[in-house]
Amino acid sequence: MYELGVFLAIWAAIYAATVAMYFGQGYFLIWINNRHPERRIQKNRHGEDRARLEIIQSLKSLIVTCGCMAGGIWLQWMGWTIWSPLELTWLNGVIMFVVSIFLYDAWFYWGHRLMHWRPLYKHHFWHHRSVAPTVWSNYSDTLADAFAMQSYYLVAPIFLPIPAAVLCLHRLWDHINGQIGHSGFEYFADRTTRFPSPMVCVTFHDQHHEHFDYNYANFFSFWDRLCGTIHPTYDETVKVRGENPDHTPVK
Repeated sequence: MYELGVFLAIWAAIYAATVAMYFGQGYFLIWINNRHPERRIQKNRHGEDRARLEIIQSLKSLIVTCGCMAGGIWLQWMGWTIWSPLELTWLNGVIMFVVSIFLYDAWFYWGHRLMHWRPLYKHHFWHHRSVAPTVWSNYSDTLADAFAMQSYYLVAPIFLPIPAAVLCLHRLWDHINGQIGHSGFEYFADRTTRFPSPMVCVTFHDQHHEHFDYNYANFFSFWDRLCGTIHPTYDETVKVRGENPDHTPVK
C-alpha cells in the first residue's frame, strides 16, 4: 500500500503542476496574442470559440498524460527498470536530455501517423476538430490518443537510464513547446525554422491542423522530410511570414 500511495502522490503532484502551467502559460500567450492580431496564422478562422470544450477535454486527457509520467518515475523508484538512472551531472543531464528529445520526436511522429490510420483515427478525431488550434488545444485529446502520444514517458525510463529530473525537464519543454505550437500565432518564422534547419515554428503544426495529412512530428522536421510528409509550402510559407509577419501565408 505504501508503494501505491507513493505512485498516487507523484501522479497528483504532476497533474497539479501541469494544470497550473497549462492555465498560466495559456493566459500569458493569449495576453501576447491579443496585442499582435496581425500574427494570427489562419486569419479567417477563430478557434477560440472552442475554448471551453478544449479546456474540459484537456483536464480529462491530462489524467492519462500525467499518469504516464508518474508511472515512469515510479518504476524507476521501485527499481523495475532495465537500467538504473545515471548520476545526475551537467554532462549526463545534457546528453540524456538531447537523447530523450530526439527519441521522443521519433515516438511522436510514428505514433501520430498511426493515429491517422483509419481504424484508429476515431480516437484522434477529437483533436482535429480544432482546425485552427489555440493555446487550449494542445491536450484536447481522447484518453486513448493521449496514451498513444504520451506513453513515451512511461516506457522511456524502463529502457533509458534517464534521471528523473531530466525526464521532468523534457516534459516541461514538451509542455511549453506544445502550447506555443498550438497557439495559432507565429513569432518564430525565420531561417532557423526552415530547410536546411530541422527546427520548426508554429506554422509547422498549424498546417497539420489545417491540412491534416502533413507535418506529423513534434520538435523537428526531419522525419517529415525523410518520409515525404512535410507540407509542400511549409518552407515558402515560413520564408514569406518571416519577411512579412502579417502577410497571408502561401496555401
